[in-house]
Amino acid sequence: MAAEQDPEGRAAARPLLTDLYQATMALGYWRAGRARDAAEFELFFRRCPFGGAFALAAGLRDCVRFLRAFRLRDADVQFLASVLPPDTDPAFFEHLRALDCSEVTVRALPEGSLAFPGVPLLQVSGPLLVVQLLETPLLCLVSYASLVATNAARLRLIAGPEKRLLEMGLRRAQGPDGGLTASTYSYLGGFDSTSNVLAGQLRGVPVAGTLAHSFVISFSGSELPRDPMLAPAAGEGPGVDLAAKAQVWLERVCAHLGLGVQEPHPGERAAFVAYALAFPRAFQGLLDSYSVRRSGLPNFLAVSLALGELGYRAVGVRLDSGDLLQQAQEIRQVFRTIAAQFQVPWLESVSIAVSNNIDEEALAQLAQEGSEVNVIGIGTSVVTCPQQPSLGCVYKLVAMGGQPRMKLTEDPEKQTLPGSKAAFRLLGSDGSPLMDVLQLAEEPVPRAGQELRVWPRGAQEPCTVWPAQVEPLLRLCLQRGQLCEPLPSLAESRALAQLSLSQLSPAHKRLQSPAQYQVGGCPPWCPALGALTLPPTSPLLCSLQVALSERLQALVDSLRVGASP
Repeated sequence: MAAEQDPEGRAAARPLLTDLYQATMALGYWRAGRARDAAEFELFFRRCPFGGAFALAAGLRDCVRFLRAFRLRDADVQFLASVLPPDTDPAFFEHLRALDCSEVTVRALPEGSLAFPGVPLLQVSGPLLVVQLLETPLLCLVSYASLVATNAARLRLIAGPEKRLLEMGLRRAQGPDGGLTASTYSYLGGFDSTSNVLAGQLRGVPVAGTLAHSFVISFSGSELPRDPMLAPAAGEGPGVDLAAKAQVWLERVCAHLGLGVQEPHPGERAAFVAYALAFPRAFQGLLDSYSVRRSGLPNFLAVSLALGELGYRAVGVRLDSGDLLQQAQEIRQVFRTIAAQFQVPWLESVSIAVSNNIDEEALAQLAQEGSEVNVIGIGTSVVTCPQQPSLGCVYKLVAMGGQPRMKLTEDPEKQTLPGSKAAFRLLGSDGSPLMDVLQLAEEPVPRAGQELRVWPRGAQEPCTVWPAQVEPLLRLCLQRGQLCEPLPSLAESRALAQLSLSQLSPAHKRLQSPAQYQVGGCPPWCPALGALTLPPTSPLLCSLQVALSERLQALVDSLRVGASP
């Protein structure tokens, strides 16, 4: 599937969106005759973001599209030739020209799944040279997508299920690709819509938007609409001069609110009339260009009531400054009194939207009981993830030719768990996740209802678990370059994310000081890794012993070399 034949694929990464050392290692592998050696890598993160206890897996759809379109063009190869040593064998570049992902297999957490530290988001296997080249682009595609989806999920948890959340951070995003990714995966994480039109076109995210202050203040009040006449909503009867009708209603509204008819800004009213003529079935007013109480609100009511006479219903107002919570309450009260005064009950339920640098703390206030806010627009705080700008995913080699490989390092947290692994989620009788378990792929699958001894992360002794259900986590996504099942739509992945979060215990969903979900994959003498079934004859324990033995032997050999004359 070539990217140019796929509208969404045009947003996928290109092969050279990578680090130079991937290309230098590729040359080293090729020169050593190891380009086609079978290798397996795992992509995972070590800590949950934002001080929380969960993350959402995201970016898989982009990864699959990238892998299926992966091919180095002549221009790509020519550029690599310009940055690699000039005496590089030309045959290496011919090898690069023939590369694709037709021998690459990917297992992955389904997009929208709950993800926890150490559990692979992706397992990537295939020829060593190719899967090495995939490291940086796959990290790029997964890390930010998962981070912003998790950030959006946190904001949704704060807002609750009833408030509508609009992502509007494109102008604050880290470039166009970051903006598109943020709009896409904030929707997966629980937002309802985006202001980003490209995300609507390429990804199918619902788009929404109103008007800016510039539209309002561009009118002085002296402008004459090209055509001020508006036909009734039912399509029958003569058109009505909407501006003139709004002026009549303004007098009645001002009298009720105790305002002078000259107080509401005429330019603002002209802007509202112009917008209503363009969108009579979707009229919305931005109320704080001048004064909410003395101008924006009466002007909005005048135009809305004029539309109402013609059978149209205004859909909402927006506030972008001041005490948003208090203003929303005052506006709702005015809506109720005007609705009763003029017998227009639909006015009571007109939506109130707010925006203005809303973060988690401000969102919690706007979502509190008794809030009259219906729609909350969030930009900077969702797209830039200010509490934590990176998820810190890593991509580590775990097997070569079917034999385990392990990174041993001075930093215990950076040690890796060797071998090709399977991952399972243990569920309680109510369907809530209890623990994630990693084991070598060839070990027996844990069974529901049977006792299971596991080593929790950081524990000094095992614990016993009786799972009511056992859920395999990693699904075969690509097999030797072929898609194994249709990719779920973004809306389906969003639904999975919301279902998964609903099943997670409240203690794990707490945004402050949450209970840590148990996960991992090593015995107690290596507490940086997590929960794992380890009977004394476990193949994983054997592989760990082999890896340690190899490391010790390498150290001995190095000492011998250093001691030689």
